[in-house]
Amino acid sequence: MLCKYYVYIVTNIRKTTLYIGVTNNIQRRTSQHYFDSQHWKKSFAGKYNCFYLIYYEGFERAHEAIVREKEIKKWRREKKDQLITKFNPNWEFLNNEIF
Repeated sequence: MLCKYYVYIVTNIRKTTLYIGVTNNIQRRTSQHYFDSQHWKKSFAGKYNCFYLIYYEGFERAHEAIVREKEIKKWRREKKDQLITKFNPNWEFLNNEIF
């Protein structure tokens, strides 16, 4: 499967805040989150320094990714934590894996 769109989760250094998003370029998007955390504190990810990638899921179609993002956003924190742990058991920062 060729993934053109991604649902992703980034967090802060302490892993206390989660940001869930959709993108067609996960590398560029995580870089934008980093830039926002350094320069533009008005965005959610920038305000809470969420730029550490801990989860991603690929999709062929934008609509599928958007539906999945909305589904995950509705979940309680505990369920989101379980999703992340299943994908990334040690909650390692994956930013270097996507470049």
